[in-house]
Amino acid sequence: MSKKLRFGLPKGSLQEAAIQKLAKAGYNISVSSRSYVPYVDDDELEIRLIRAQEISRYVEHGYLDCGITGHDWIIENGSKVHEVGEFLFSKVSRKPARWVLCVPENSPVKSVKDLQGKRIATEVVNLTKKYLKKNGVKAEVEFSWGATEVKAHELVDAIVEVTETGSSLRANKLRIVDELLSSTPRLIANHTAWKDSWKRKKIETMSLLLKGALAAETLVGLKMNIQEKNLARLLTELPALRNPTVSNLSLKGWVAVETIIDEHVVRELIPQLKAAGAEGIIEYPLNKVVY
Repeated sequence: MSKKLRFGLPKGSLQEAAIQKLAKAGYNISVSSRSYVPYVDDDELEIRLIRAQEISRYVEHGYLDCGITGHDWIIENGSKVHEVGEFLFSKVSRKPARWVLCVPENSPVKSVKDLQGKRIATEVVNLTKKYLKKNGVKAEVEFSWGATEVKAHELVDAIVEVTETGSSLRANKLRIVDELLSSTPRLIANHTAWKDSWKRKKIETMSLLLKGALAAETLVGLKMNIQEKNLARLLTELPALRNPTVSNLSLKGWVAVETIIDEHVVRELIPQLKAAGAEGIIEYPLNKVVY
């Protein structure tokens, strides 16, 4: 029988982003609404769709060999796992998710010290209790099953909630008092699986390709032709990861130039390249950039 690597795909807010990134890495995954066993075009992978909140526990105990989950849930669960890599992607942006202490805009609470003897609702009960203990505050912490923002106005004195941009908090007229934790997605592995040479190599390959796919998201390739006499001027305008590739064309006196640059500078750069004498400028997307 062929060897298998059991991989945990996060169900929920990270699911779509994780599937998109894995597709760019070369692993095409399709999820059926009727099954928790997604299809993947790799016979050596077995994927299980599990809530991000639970993945670190299943990896720690060996039900999964590896998986993607947030750093926050590793900390919340106290899971002893091997962290293979950190990946800056999420459902909204490339910013880390932040667990923040929030109160209504008109609340008298100015700091965590003002919550002595009060009640706090959150999904990260352990993280919140550790934070309160660190600050020497005794307060009641209750688990929230959802709609936590609403509870801040009616049922509790404060909440600890996750945010990326803060827009949902502002829409619910909530004010951030403090930040407890900044979290990014991590690829984690079971310690026993990590010691298995075949599984470790498979996990490291996934990590390498995933990092390459994420690195490529902010970069594009540029190709152009230019007369050799204008090349020196062009190269002063052209940023590159290393040095641009220059090759001779069949037309005497002309060369082709190719490079990789940050996508956000292209709109300013192309007119400069044109002015420097470049012709036939082509911009193209990248799937992976592996360093």
